Amino acid sequence: MTAAMAFEQWWQLQGEWVEAPNRRRGGESGVQRLLLEEGRVLYAKRQVGHSYRSLRYPFGRPTVLRERDALLALGRIGVKAPNVLYCAAQKDPRGAWRGLLVSEELSGFQEIQRWYAEGGRERFGAQANDLLLEQVAQMLARFHRAGWQHGCLYQKHVFVRVEQVGERIEVETALLDLEKSRRRFSRGQAARHDMLQLKRHSSWAAGDWDRLVYFYQQAFGSAIKGLQS
Repeated sequence: MTAAMAFEQWWQLQGEWVEAPNRRRGGESGVQRLLLEEGRVLYAKRQVGHSYRSLRYPFGRPTVLRERDALLALGRIGVKAPNVLYCAAQKDPRGAWRGLLVSEELSGFQEIQRWYAEGGRERFGAQANDLLLEQVAQMLARFHRAGWQHGCLYQKHVFVRVEQVGERIEVETALLDLEKSRRRFSRGQAARHDMLQLKRHSSWAAGDWDRLVYFYQQAFGSAIKGLQS
């Protein structure tokens, strides 16, 4: 099968929109949930005319390729992210890029906001919440220490899995939606940008946020001005 045939085969798979196409600057981007016959759940990010420019790519490059690069890099630095099954970009007859990124479902994970909304803190207790904040902080610090910047870090991009295993609480974290991610020369600048953005767009109470910052700065190895509530 040629690359073009493989692309068309994946492109024709359709599912429920979980993120309706967002149209901006002449392009559009959305995410569908794909339910396969064998019961597997995949997510397909579809983009048309959606590209970014940089010093390396002054004439533009499909955004899905940047996200694929970031997702693959996360595995090498020990940050969990969706497993990429397929990613490619091709030009349509009009010359516009079509980009497709297909990844596996993070089974057992949910948005951290949803975990709180569904009573996770009450069900598992204050100690579990403290462990959750510590694991999220360590994940983000690991990401930033490697020189990566998420670029659009909201709570909805942090996923968690919390389970009771015997007498022990187990917490696992993951990071999603990395289409704006990039490497930065300064780890401090990457950290400051993302963490201040997370502060502006988070719903943590002041006590939880300050606890997250405490764990984060311990793991990152230095303080970041302006993070405290």
